[in-house]
Amino acid sequence: MGDKNVLWFSDNRLLPLLFGEHDKFIARIEESLNLRISSRGNRISIVGEKSAVALATTTLRTLYQRLEKNLSVDNAEVDAAIRLASDERSTDKKYSILKEDISIRTPKAIHMPRSVGQVEYMHSLAEKQMIFGLGPAGTGKTYLAVAMAVAMLIGGEVDRIILSRPAVEAGERLGFLPGDLKEKIDPYLAPLFDALHDMLPANQVMNRLGSGEIEVAPLAFMRGRTLSHSCVILDEGQNATKTQMKMFLTRIGEDSKMIITGDPSQVDLPSGVASGLNHAVHLLKEVEGVSVVRFGSEDVVRSRLVANIVRAYESDEEQKG
Repeated sequence: MGDKNVLWFSDNRLLPLLFGEHDKFIARIEESLNLRISSRGNRISIVGEKSAVALATTTLRTLYQRLEKNLSVDNAEVDAAIRLASDERSTDKKYSILKEDISIRTPKAIHMPRSVGQVEYMHSLAEKQMIFGLGPAGTGKTYLAVAMAVAMLIGGEVDRIILSRPAVEAGERLGFLPGDLKEKIDPYLAPLFDALHDMLPANQVMNRLGSGEIEVAPLAFMRGRTLSHSCVILDEGQNATKTQMKMFLTRIGEDSKMIITGDPSQVDLPSGVASGLNHAVHLLKEVEGVSVVRFGSEDVVRSRLVANIVRAYESDEEQKG
């Protein structure tokens, strides 16, 4: 039989949104936590192992609170609520910020944390001047950095956004791409453009690119500049050399925020060339105003499959190590 808990939700209008079409969200929670959920009116009964019942209770309350704030619920949000409830780190005092209402508002959406790592990251994005976001693909480190940049631009906290990447790609060279410099760079910076279009209407993206409020450029183009009143993002930072990283970090000017993202396990630099990312993190971790946030496979929010792929690679690396 297992443990049982009964929840009562006051607003009948929100229950269909909480359950999902054909109760698909309830089914998703049942499958993930291996328990049974039934409803009668405003009451929801949860039956299963004690720990699973507790997780389902927290998950449902989290989703209901989201609906009370007029925010949507979809499969990704259900998975996020389960992930946040299940993560052992959420009981750590370090993550007491989970109790805070952390969000980033952009013209097209309100972005809320979907993992414990994202909670810490979003807190750092709001509080610190220089933030390093390190971890595997799918953790939202670049996406949330762009969201913060857009929120700061729209809110008048900065005058422009500068998006950059080192000109190194896995086995590819920009010189072999067809077209002029802009046409070469555009596909190379596509992930940053994709994130921008999720935050801003398409016409605003183009207008702000045209006016210089949003600038995209390879890392080499940063040399000699002082970037004031800006939110500056360096994506794929693991592919910057020590010299390039020092050059980039020292560009930060007055009233600016700098966000460096990267995956230290995915370095595409030539053999024998050291990555500047780990060197910078080691050197600056105790410097006031600098925050280092490390994501793990438990923070992958892109999909369950991506999370499983990352775990498989991490396990392989551990065995080799």
